[in-house]
Amino acid sequence: VQLQASGGGLVQAGGSLRLSCAASGRALSNYALGWFRQGPGKERELVAVINKGGRFTDYGDPVKGRFTVSRDNAKNMGYLQMNSLKPEDTAVYYCAAKSNAILSGVYTNAADYNYWGPGTQVTVSS
Repeated sequence: VQLQASGGGLVQAGGSLRLSCAASGRALSNYALGWFRQGPGKERELVAVINKGGRFTDYGDPVKGRFTVSRDNAKNMGYLQMNSLKPEDTAVYYCAAKSNAILSGVYTNAADYNYWGPGTQVTVSS
């Protein structure tokens, strides 16, 4: 499966963005989906993950209550709604897919994901 994240950009603190992850090549419903980010000088970290069916989710502590992950398997799309953005949310955001996932599985370790898109830059100004 090939992944392409989009929707990044420059936004003021307190604003919102919606990232999209478009999948091609295979049905996204075959994969657990994750969003990760890497800020300047930082290690890659968990943002949000969602199981194959879209029922179960998990979030990194810094984004809980502000971000919402979702997916539309019929459209082969994943989404990350980001609200109340902060300057520390500035990073390159990546969507990733994990094959051989169990139906209810949510996977928070980046090493579990075997397909990655090229990332989209999100910059939050203060």
